[in-house]
Amino acid sequence: MIETPYLLFLGDAPDQLAVKVAQGIKDWRPDNAVAQFRMDGCKADLGLADMTLAQAKNAGAKTLVIGVANRGGIISTAWKAVLIEAIEAGFDLASGLHNLLRNEPDLAAAAEKHGRSLHDVRVPSVEYPIASGVKRSGKRVLAVGTDCSVGKMYTALALDAAMKEKGMNSSFRATGQTGILITGEGVPLDAVVADFMAGSIEYLTPDNDDDHWDVIEGQGSLYHLSYSGVTLALIHGGQPDALILCHEPTRKTMRGLPHQALPSLEEVRDTALTLAKVGNPACKVVGISINTQHMSQAEADAYLAEVEERLGLPAVDPFRQGAAKLADALEAL
Repeated sequence: MIETPYLLFLGDAPDQLAVKVAQGIKDWRPDNAVAQFRMDGCKADLGLADMTLAQAKNAGAKTLVIGVANRGGIISTAWKAVLIEAIEAGFDLASGLHNLLRNEPDLAAAAEKHGRSLHDVRVPSVEYPIASGVKRSGKRVLAVGTDCSVGKMYTALALDAAMKEKGMNSSFRATGQTGILITGEGVPLDAVVADFMAGSIEYLTPDNDDDHWDVIEGQGSLYHLSYSGVTLALIHGGQPDALILCHEPTRKTMRGLPHQALPSLEEVRDTALTLAKVGNPACKVVGISINTQHMSQAEADAYLAEVEERLGLPAVDPFRQGAAKLADALEAL
């Protein structure tokens, strides 16, 4: 078990999107977020108190969580001195990066010397099966996006919360490091061997009661040339009954691919639904989640109204407005 609460390490993150792991913990598990630790040059800010390691320890923090999700998942040389100092100060470390803490000899040696634990969240703990494609009982909804980091996890968490408020039977199913750190369980999908990715999602969303909804955290985008594989595994392994489209309208190019333009909502709708119907011919697109964080309230309201009119589906910003309209759409299925 990862001991809470956390000191959220933002390192030298180049922008706010780079700290989406820490942001998710702060927004969805605020009681676990004691403070943030930022290095010189960090351009992200969670709005938490900036503390030194000693101050955070005195405030009760037990684990330093690497809250940065950088391209490739690398522990940079610049971070090492801070991480070793944290171990020496009595912190455990937790990370969802591909670059595993346990594989860094200096971190492993420091942890052993000081009796601290290294938690690598992005390591599969189960021998997942190859997907069978057999239809399962229960219901499933999946968030699919026009790009990475557009709000698929936030949509799923907000939707699960709205469904529970309505008395619906639902479970959030984490498929990435942030979701796992928030909920304590899930499948680190992008670290699963390719042949078993779809099977891991079948494992994550097994047979259930007829009225039970698995709310599956989305990953990547079918249109992202780096990360489309995880999205397809979610679609085929999840066999969703419903899809929620997710979009950030102020973004012009794909995250990490400045030469690649974003697809339209209509393109994602048509492509995702076509692929989803391979595993579940009854699948429907039921709503749209718009990340309006870079818009004024008036701009957001106007854009949401335009999208609803254009696509004929309920459109919300679940962070600003909650996801009740999306929960209503699922209840009506």
